[in-house]
Amino acid sequence: MSSSILKGLYNGIENTYAYIAGQYADGVTLQNLTNARSDSKIAQNINQSFASYLQTNFKSLDSNKDGVITSDEMSKLSNILSTKGMTKSELQQLFASGNCGISNSKMTEILEHFDDMDTNHDGRLTDAEISAYTINSSRQQKEDEMRLQAAGNMSVFYGNDSSDSTYSILSYKYKNSNQS
Repeated sequence: MSSSILKGLYNGIENTYAYIAGQYADGVTLQNLTNARSDSKIAQNINQSFASYLQTNFKSLDSNKDGVITSDEMSKLSNILSTKGMTKSELQQLFASGNCGISNSKMTEILEHFDDMDTNHDGRLTDAEISAYTINSSRQQKEDEMRLQAAGNMSVFYGNDSSDSTYSILSYKYKNSNQS
């Protein structure tokens, strides 16, 4: 489940880019992104969260500053995202702009535990870091459940459910007094 979370985001951004690029002869410009988001025919075929991401980050994505996000620039973004992951700010932006393809509960968990998940402390999360955190959290939850169950099995008797002896603290006192 977690191992494909960011991959789904990358694919969504790429697919939105490709669809918009195919609609305009002059490519993906800031104006074309704005138009695509408001044109009902195009808007129904794109994910608004991903289009918003492209629009908001247009200046940084257009690395050669020619006013068009080229396929090379998009490939560069995809490579960066898939190898280095996403920043907390990028994830927050996608989450805030609407349907990004990740459940609200999962995205909230990622954002709340971002610093714990970011094990190399580079300010970016990768699929591997999310997967590792999820696995470690599940393991810790199971260990906590087992400790709680073991504590619940203990009683005022010496030992636990598997103990041969059934003497409690009180019965031990009485046992000693009866033997006197």
